[in-house]
Amino acid sequence: MRVWTVVVAAGTGERFGGPKQFAMLGGRPLVAWALDAARSVSAGVVLVVPAEHQGAAGGLGADAVVAGGPTRSDSVRAGLAAVPDDAEIVVVHDGARPLATSSLFRAVVGAVEDGAEAAVPALAVADTLKIVEDGTVTATLERTGVVAVQTPQAFRADLLRRAHRSRADATDDAALAEAVGATVRVVPGEPANVKVTTPADLELVQGMVSR
Repeated sequence: MRVWTVVVAAGTGERFGGPKQFAMLGGRPLVAWALDAARSVSAGVVLVVPAEHQGAAGGLGADAVVAGGPTRSDSVRAGLAAVPDDAEIVVVHDGARPLATSSLFRAVVGAVEDGAEAAVPALAVADTLKIVEDGTVTATLERTGVVAVQTPQAFRADLLRRAHRSRADATDDAALAEAVGATVRVVPGEPANVKVTTPADLELVQGMVSR
């Protein structure tokens, strides 16, 4: 099946202190690592970046570079618009997850090729989860069955396009697919597939790369 990937790297990096996707990791911009892994399963890759970085990002090796929108979902829609109509599977990956492996991309794509409507990688939650209001714990959640979901996430292309027609916003694309009634399959995630959000996260992945 023909696969295209949308790498979303359009954030402003407020918690990081700047556009984290262009921070250097092992001598290359963070997002270049994500592009390399995406390329391993894809006929083409669309990179979504802030409008002011669109020109400079052209040298990173994507097949198309487009400007993102004000929200993550808007940015995914901008990338999806650049995916050819003959794509059968579309993968969405966060450009701030540089250490997702080619094997993880193959796992989510393989699940869709095997018949799933969508597939996401996830890790079981090890920590106790609590609800806090105004600095006070109001409830402790049952941890059984709760997972932390990562990207890359793979979808049948027609499903992902339909899910985004609502113009709704969500923290991941699987939530939009669930909202239109799709069944989302889960594959094992990778502990090293850290999303870089703060400078401490970058230090963590730098340590992983150096090892």
